[in-house]
Amino acid sequence: MFSRSLQRLSVGVFSALRRGVIWCGDWVRARPGVAAWLYGKQGSDAGYREFNGWYFAQFGEQEKMLADRPRMDFYHAAIQRHVHPGDRVIDLGTGTGILAAFAARKGAAKVYAIDHSKILKHARRLATHNGIEKVEFISTHSRDFALRERVDVILHEQMGDFLFDEAMVPNVIDLRERVLKPGGRIVPSVFEFYCEPIKVKDERRIPFIWELDVHGYNFSCLERSRPQEAPYYRHNSCDLGVVEHFLGNPAPALTLDLQTLNEDDLPHEIRLQRTVVNAGRLDGFVVFFRARVDGDLSLSSGPLDAGRAPHWGFRTLRVAKEDFTVGEVIELTLTVGAWAEPDTWRWSHSKKAATGVMPAPAPVAASTQ
Repeated sequence: MFSRSLQRLSVGVFSALRRGVIWCGDWVRARPGVAAWLYGKQGSDAGYREFNGWYFAQFGEQEKMLADRPRMDFYHAAIQRHVHPGDRVIDLGTGTGILAAFAARKGAAKVYAIDHSKILKHARRLATHNGIEKVEFISTHSRDFALRERVDVILHEQMGDFLFDEAMVPNVIDLRERVLKPGGRIVPSVFEFYCEPIKVKDERRIPFIWELDVHGYNFSCLERSRPQEAPYYRHNSCDLGVVEHFLGNPAPALTLDLQTLNEDDLPHEIRLQRTVVNAGRLDGFVVFFRARVDGDLSLSSGPLDAGRAPHWGFRTLRVAKEDFTVGEVIELTLTVGAWAEPDTWRWSHSKKAATGVMPAPAPVAASTQ
């Protein structure tokens, strides 16, 4: 009996310690100044740098991106429009070097292809194999890269599934401030961030475990043991067969332009309202993005966009099921500790009664709502 009691006590103590460590980690990541002080100037994102260098060195990850036809068509078209003969270009996170090759073939005088992954050795070989000249492959992190003469164009593909989670904003802004000419171009620069209420198809929905009753075997008692790990409350998919419909009219929760954005301009709280136009069960809020060039050229990771770029997932912020009728209003509050750290994101919602006034279709472009 004593050993069992001791075991239960140790399990309780170490579970509490584990929850405390997770909470402390989230708290530190949400405060970049504290993280930099604790881990050093470069140490606060050292773990991500190490993961990034390993992850994108794999052929499998490169294959997904290269086989993504909407992605490759978007970038090829954007480079044809915005890289001019004689331009000096940076390709940030070059990978296999294909965007650098597109720029060189368009007539760029010099392309600096930057990557800190081991994929770069293959990029050099591919360039030689394809007769690509005027591309210099540089093995370094972009923040450690410097030039005497500024460039005309920054090319990048730094978007993560959450848009912000591959350090797009700090990395591109850093290069913009240090090495881009006044009037130089960032391709792409305009992004729309969406966080929309959705109903998942019944056969694809995965409830929280405490919501389940499987042939009379009830799991509701597990609600008091809700997991503390943030990733548990998110789902990832790139399957067009998952989402049945949006409950409201989608509109950007946030629109940003890397040509002018300052990192401090990003809000740490977004509040939005959606009037229900498609009745149904609310299963969560789906996060996706749209990149735009010149207003008419775009790339989407949206869950209901038949032309979506398939290698990006759309992320669902899960909530307990709740039914909504047409005209009712969903109010979402998304609180963000650090945009590049989805584990610091928290969300809640409430329901308001129908107003009796149905909304017009949502506008294509908007700022924070």
